[in-house]
Amino acid sequence: MQLNTIRRELYPSVMVDIAIFSVDESGLRVLLVHRANEPQKGLWALPGGFLKPDVDATLEAAARRVLIEKIGVDTPHLEEVCTFSGKDRDPRGWSISVLFFALLPRDQVQAVVKAKVDAVEWVDARNHGLAMAFDHSDHLNRAIDVLKRKVARHALPLHLMPTNFTMTALQRACEAILGLSLDKSVFRRRLKADIEKQPPEIPDLVEVAGATETGHQRPAQLYKAREGFVFLE
Repeated sequence: MQLNTIRRELYPSVMVDIAIFSVDESGLRVLLVHRANEPQKGLWALPGGFLKPDVDATLEAAARRVLIEKIGVDTPHLEEVCTFSGKDRDPRGWSISVLFFALLPRDQVQAVVKAKVDAVEWVDARNHGLAMAFDHSDHLNRAIDVLKRKVARHALPLHLMPTNFTMTALQRACEAILGLSLDKSVFRRRLKADIEKQPPEIPDLVEVAGATETGHQRPAQLYKAREGFVFLE
């Protein structure tokens, strides 16, 4: 029996797959790649790749490397979601896939076509209507569910926001994730309570002194995420 065959039998393939989320005027978006090679050539997938034990110190390091290699993207927030495994999820054989999700302001993503990818596309995360490779539809649904539950528990998805933003823009981002409208007054009271936290608690939102956004309505105060902010529940 050849060495490669023995390795496949004893050691299943280990992969990382990443759901990269953003928001725009139309709602919650996810970045998909169009597979250029077999297996599943011509189908759409989450960015992903194999763990390289000689290169990757951790699974998170593997996920960050894959994002750079395949689509030229790094992200300030990368979070492990769950693990998928089995002999039928990939035609190449028994495999383990560790799913991550990432949050990134869309205006900071300059995705480029890289190895084994012939196109990338931002699509509606819930209703994209594309045929997806492997079990990536299940991956995507699980990542959306985890993201939605975190925001429903009042975690603020500030990594989706530009450097400075209004409360209205943040509310729209939360609504895009939750898939429902929020009461404006209730939402703003919650944010004000966060801003006015007293030590030793640290607010996640910080007013940008003297900065406003002017539109059709009266000028709106601009905010930013505090230094070192982490998207936690």
